[in-house]
Amino acid sequence: MNGGQPSGTGTTHGAFADRAPRPADADPTPDPSPPAGSGTAPARPGRDRYLDLLRSLALVRVVVYHLFGWAWLTVLFPSMGVMFALAGSLMARSLAGRPAPGVIKSRIRRLLPPMWALSALVLTLLFAGGWNPARDPAVGDSWGLLSLANYLVPIGAPPFPWHIGSPSGLLEDTWAVQAAGPLWYLRAYLWFVVASPLLLWAFRRAPWPTLFAPLGLTAIVGTGLVSIPGETGNAVTDFAVYGGCWVLGFAHQEGLLRRVPRYVSVSGASLIMAFGLWWASDHLGPDGWDLNDIPLAQATWSFGFVVILLRYSPSWRELPGRLRRWDGLVTLSNNRAVTVYLWHNPLIMATVPIIDLAYRLPVMTDPQAVAALDGTYQLWMFCLVWPLIGLAILAIGWVEDLAAGRAPRLWPDGRRRGRGRSRGRGGRRTAGGGRGRGAESARSAASGPGVSTRSSDR
Repeated sequence: MNGGQPSGTGTTHGAFADRAPRPADADPTPDPSPPAGSGTAPARPGRDRYLDLLRSLALVRVVVYHLFGWAWLTVLFPSMGVMFALAGSLMARSLAGRPAPGVIKSRIRRLLPPMWALSALVLTLLFAGGWNPARDPAVGDSWGLLSLANYLVPIGAPPFPWHIGSPSGLLEDTWAVQAAGPLWYLRAYLWFVVASPLLLWAFRRAPWPTLFAPLGLTAIVGTGLVSIPGETGNAVTDFAVYGGCWVLGFAHQEGLLRRVPRYVSVSGASLIMAFGLWWASDHLGPDGWDLNDIPLAQATWSFGFVVILLRYSPSWRELPGRLRRWDGLVTLSNNRAVTVYLWHNPLIMATVPIIDLAYRLPVMTDPQAVAALDGTYQLWMFCLVWPLIGLAILAIGWVEDLAAGRAPRLWPDGRRRGRGRSRGRGGRRTAGGGRGRGAESARSAASGPGVSTRSSDR
């Protein structure tokens, strides 16, 4: 999710020194002039399109998971672990050549304005719907009201009502849970950013203990051995579960993974993943093999999966072969990763009242037509959500540019003006609930009722 992060100007270390990935939104610029008499043009630095592709795939997987709620997707591609690893790699690169306070300030500055745009909408709808946090028992006393500040800086969990409005209204009554659900990622990301200078210091002095320490912490706080109540426990568990992936980003950037023989790293990762599946098989949650409900399985499976992805990293300067046709979308999704992640749940919900309009068509007097729409409702949601995401990118994606101190761009897909080909420049459970017969069909097709703040995609 770190597609909007700055790159840093320092050197890289180890075997990856000549192939360090550039951040997804950084426009590559020519190197300084070559030494006099060299007779050759300087190499043009590029960004790692393989890592860009991984981030794009992770975003698509998050959207599909939140729409259909398929538990097996958490095993097929642990998207959150991948995104934390990529963010950790970029953070290590920035810290290699810049003072830590400046790097942290830059990361936070890029994170908050896009979040404020979503928070403004959510809070406006909540207050317009009659929610009074002072009278909400879940918020509590005046100290609880301070948690509203998490809509501005996600240190903890922002408050919201679990039910607001009417189930027969324009949006289902759990819309606030689903809209605020993805904010857990921003909280975890913020704490990783703040902790990164210390983590990187520890990693450079004791790489292997630092790399595996989060897995050990997950075994303590993610299995019930030690229980930390409330949102503090949730935050600690999130930090532990994905801490290994974040530090793996350090290992990738610093070249540690390259120094380990491939057969050793892949074999070790496979054993860790096998343990994760074994643990999950005996600790299945209400949604079966959904690893989001099984912290230790999620941590170990994501860790091993990321090791293999990064160990086989080809460090593409351009997407190869048939993948090149997707170059523009890969660039766009990386430049607008925060926008896509924050807004995809509300946009999934927005598909429901739009599709429900189809029930008013004259042809819907035929029961077979109604049955056909009911049976394909989620497919229509899937087809409709992507144009809505595109509209969100046009409408509010430019906030990411302002946060980064750039001139606003409406559609930053890497295409230069006047040129036809694209260039590489450089929850919570399903959110598809809503009113109407189609919405009921969509909910019954998914793997459970509305989204939970602790069962969201991790």
